[in-house]
This record gives sequence, C-alpha cells and structure tokens, in this order.
Amino acid sequence: MLLQSGSLRCSPPLRGQFPAGGALVRARIKEPEATRRRNALRRVDRVLSKGNYKIALSLVRRLQGKPGGLRGFGAAKQVPRRISSLDELKTIGVDITSLQSLLDSMLNSIERSIEFQLSNENSILDLENLIKGSYESVCEDHVMCVQHEAGHFLVGYLLGVLPKWYKVSNVEAARKGNYPAGKVEFLGFEFLREVDGANILRRNFSSGKLCNRTNKGKISTNALNRFLCVLLGGLAAEHLSFGYSEGLHSDVEKLNRVLKWLGFTESEADCRVKWAAVNTLSILVRHEEARCKLAEAMALGRSVGTCIDIIEDTLNDNEI
Repeated sequence: MLLQSGSLRCSPPLRGQFPAGGALVRARIKEPEATRRRNALRRVDRVLSKGNYKIALSLVRRLQGKPGGLRGFGAAKQVPRRISSLDELKTIGVDITSLQSLLDSMLNSIERSIEFQLSNENSILDLENLIKGSYESVCEDHVMCVQHEAGHFLVGYLLGVLPKWYKVSNVEAARKGNYPAGKVEFLGFEFLREVDGANILRRNFSSGKLCNRTNKGKISTNALNRFLCVLLGGLAAEHLSFGYSEGLHSDVEKLNRVLKWLGFTESEADCRVKWAAVNTLSILVRHEEARCKLAEAMALGRSVGTCIDIIEDTLNDNEI
C-alpha cells in the first residue's frame, strides 16, 4: 500500500460536503464537461511528454474559464500585497489567525535555512545529500516528500504556473533505504538559469551588499511573487500536514539567491518573503482537500494532466 489516507494527515471532509438529491442530477449534467476536460488534458500530457512546453501552456490557457475547461488555473484569490501578517487579514474580512503558530514556524524554518547558507561553505543541497538515508522513519519521510511536492504543484497551478513534469520516489524505493526525493519543474522560471550562471559569492549575502539593482527589471513583480509562493508551497504544505518541517531547505537557498540577484536589500527581501508565506498558507488552507488528493495521485505517479484533472474535480464545490 503506497499511502494510507490517515498518513497524509489531512482533516476528514465535513459532513454534508458531498452532493445529494438534486445536486447529483446537476453533477450528471456536468459530466460531459468533465469528459471534455479530461480529453483535453490527455492532449496536454502528450505535448508535455514531447517537451513542447509552450504549446502545452497555450492549450491550457485556451481551457481557462471555459465550459469543460479549467476554472482553477491561475484563479487563486491572493492576499493583497500590503498584507504581511495573518492579523492584517482581519482588515479584509479574512481570519486565519489560528495558523499564526504555523506561520511563525514556517518563517523560522526560512530564517534557519538562510543563516546556515550564510555561515557554511556547503550549500543546503549538499547537506541534504550528506544526510540521505539517516532518518529513522523513511516511510514518514516519503509522505512528507510527497506532501512537499504536492504543495509546490498545487500553488503553482492555482497561480497560473504550469508544471512541466514532476517526480517523487516511490515507497518501495524508500523502504529499501533510498532517501525520498522529489521535484516539480515549472514553465516560466527559466530566469533561474541566469541566476545560477551568475555564480553569486556567498560573502555578498553576508555583507548585505546589492548584487545588481539593474536585474530587477528582468523579472516582473507578478512573476516574482508567483515564484516566491511556488517555492514556499512545499515548506507550507509540510507545516500544514505535520505541524513542523525537518531540516534545512534548498528551496529557501534558491529563494534567497534570486532575491539577492535582483538586488533587494535584507529589509525588502524580508517583506517579500513574509507576504509570500502568508499568501501561500492562505491558498493551501482553502484547498486542503485538493492538496491531499493531489498528493495521493503524485505518490501513484499519475500524469501531470491527471493531477490537474484531480485538482479541478476537487475545486468544483469549493471557492477558489
């Protein structure tokens, strides 16, 4: 058995959530639309498998907001940019202050990862490689890995960033002692190649110097915000599923490198990250059921198109 629903640590669905009576009739009426959507997503899968990512994105955009199409892609309601704390959400009629401890824990994980990056010659990714196989409960680590990647996938999709492909190790490999690892690759973050090519020295991070203010124009504000939220989607999913996150995070290292490459000061970067953390948590809290079902599908190795279809099915009776 790959994953037990209990092991996903998701809350059970509320009573009365599923349609009955006349609602079932409406569900049958919608069935042809769901069939059209699945057929269209099979075509998206075929295009993705050939590496024609821009064509795949074009196909997905044609399906946005249409009958039998995709109502979730790029449709997530986002926290206003001026908001950087859960308390401030009350001013716009949203109260998720019960998540304050999770937000604090998430921000502490980010700070810890950045501090390690500044004080150690090895990258966080190097550290992750060194500690592979050291955990006592590999199966639990596997579940955390799947939830992490599902968080990336779901936040990206709802913000309009198309996943190109993903991978998560299967539970059999984890049981044989292989450290569970995963990745979701998105279309639209190609600027990362330029960031990596710049080979920014770590002493620039610690000194707080600006790397290059002229780089700011290379990424739009909206694109940067989506990137930050997608990167934090994995960390946020871990905290929502387990209440904590183990270890350090290469996602945070990547986030920090990009912000420094763009020339943000420490204060500016801090504001951006806090907003992204609040925004990401608010999205994942609203779509807990979608995240759980998506994680199950990813653990089974379902195609990107099938994963998207599962998200859309779950969103049908939920507010995006």
